[in-house]
Amino acid sequence: MTAQPIVVFTDGAAKGNPGPGGWGVVIVTPEGQVVELGGGAAPTTNNKMELTGAIRALVEVRTLTGPLAIHTDSTYVITGIREWIFGWLRRGWKTATGTDVMNRDLWEHLWELVTERGKGTIQWHYVRGHIGIPGNERVDEIADAFAVGRDPELYRGPLSVYSRPAILDVPSDTSLPKKSTGSGAGKSSAKAYAYLSVVDGTPMRHGTWAECEQRVKGRAGARFKKATSAANELEIWREWRVAPPRS
Repeated sequence: MTAQPIVVFTDGAAKGNPGPGGWGVVIVTPEGQVVELGGGAAPTTNNKMELTGAIRALVEVRTLTGPLAIHTDSTYVITGIREWIFGWLRRGWKTATGTDVMNRDLWEHLWELVTERGKGTIQWHYVRGHIGIPGNERVDEIADAFAVGRDPELYRGPLSVYSRPAILDVPSDTSLPKKSTGSGAGKSSAKAYAYLSVVDGTPMRHGTWAECEQRVKGRAGARFKKATSAANELEIWREWRVAPPRS
């Protein structure tokens, strides 16, 4: 029988990006123990906090044996650790265009923890944010609280009395969305005309999914969607009852 994995949810957020940020982690062991972790930093970025959450989760389970199932809504973290990092290592921490890899210190720490655990012991799962996945919602709450200067109560104890009884409910499909060429940012297979977002009532149009994701990540109540044509964009603004942004 395949051993039950240690289940991890992790998230990060920055208000302003860069700005004050936070990270959150929930760990559930096969024995039914739950550990919540979180912290803040400023100034920082969404990507730094996403990486920090993954790092702190791996540090916490360092002494625990068995497979890991790590769930995150960061395409940056998953694609980076699965794909980009091998090229960075070959090129001496340079990108394909010859520039320095951003957040190298965090990537080096994450890679050290991953390799220390052993090949094939960690499965990285993509879960889309803000669609009601209990584990993702909880780590988002923790990260957001630290980002705005609150000190949330973090739980350690048995799963049987945890306030989030559905914490282990995850979608059956946790594969990454298809990537846009060159950036590694996730998007669906239909060609995009534009990516649209509304944050705090302010609409914005983006040329890439990476830009859109960076704006909405960690922002409560944010809305975002891909438009496939000019007409489709107008339909989305009407659906949201929002005036389009000025060009």
